[in-house]
Amino acid sequence: MSTLLPRFSESHNFYSDLKSRVNTYFDQHNKKTTGNWTLFSKAIILVGAHIAFYTLALHTKVDSHPYLALTYWAILGLLTAGIGFNIMHDGGHGSFSKYKWLNRVAALTLNVLGGNDYMWHIKHNVIHHGFTNIDGVDDDINIEPLMRMCVSQKKRWFHRFQHIYGALLYSLLHFLWVFFLDYGKYFRKKVAGVPIKRLTGWQHISFWGGKVGNLIVFMVIPILMVGWFDALIGVSVFLAVTGFVISLVFQLAHAVEQTHFPVADQSGKIKNEWAIHQIQTTANFATDNPIVTWFCGGLNFQIEHHLFPKISHVHYPNISKIVRSACAEYGIRYIEYPRMYSAVVSHFRFLKNMGSI
Repeated sequence: MSTLLPRFSESHNFYSDLKSRVNTYFDQHNKKTTGNWTLFSKAIILVGAHIAFYTLALHTKVDSHPYLALTYWAILGLLTAGIGFNIMHDGGHGSFSKYKWLNRVAALTLNVLGGNDYMWHIKHNVIHHGFTNIDGVDDDINIEPLMRMCVSQKKRWFHRFQHIYGALLYSLLHFLWVFFLDYGKYFRKKVAGVPIKRLTGWQHISFWGGKVGNLIVFMVIPILMVGWFDALIGVSVFLAVTGFVISLVFQLAHAVEQTHFPVADQSGKIKNEWAIHQIQTTANFATDNPIVTWFCGGLNFQIEHHLFPKISHVHYPNISKIVRSACAEYGIRYIEYPRMYSAVVSHFRFLKNMGSI
């Protein structure tokens, strides 16, 4: 049975006015909305570092140099998340470059790293961005029965401990994503109840080619280079770090104490227009921290990203000033945590609250 998608209230002046202001900014500064050499140079650094640490990990055995080897695998996990945040994410939204082929190449980095760009497009671009934090539709808050992410989800006795075991589950995300979740979507032909269009021949090839290629690169080759035991330990660290970092960054953007989880009325309608819904269900964090912004690919400017997903993240610091000003004028609460630490604390408080109320 397919999920019935909710409808938003009719748009008013807010979003059209905001888009006009943002368009004026790009016109006045003669800038393109896509990436620039700030992003391209970062992409070169991340990919180069990823190749370098992958090579180091394959030439350092855990039994002889345990701390060094595990450090290499952990850094490789961080770099994998960084490539996802900065290259794949912008490419998947068509904002990495003005050239479609380069956006396609950027998006396909996900296939190399074990995911699938088409499944991600449906899950993220279509469902998550379209219906953020709406239970039963947004797959990002569907962690049932292991975790309870909103009051409309069934509470189980063990949810009272989810703020404790949540971090462990987050560390399993990349492993589950690579080896289970994509296959579930592929064979069920659905993402969170939303049907997937019939895949083309190329999409089938891309799916299986990516999965087999990732297995060779991150399982077969490590086993051949350092042996079963060292590969198992190293790759486990790599998967855990990647999964935890990706999970945490996305959770800080939507699952904190101040964000909303709207429920449609009996007619299937959401109270607010789409743009206001995005602002109420999304939070920024650590936007004054250049290191966080650089590594997270601007995903700490999540409000700007949800309002303007086709604008590259390198522009978010500037357009955030426009968004803040418009929100203040229209009386819309702009949710922001000044430091990453405060957002992390708020997230785990949120988990504790969801497990107890």
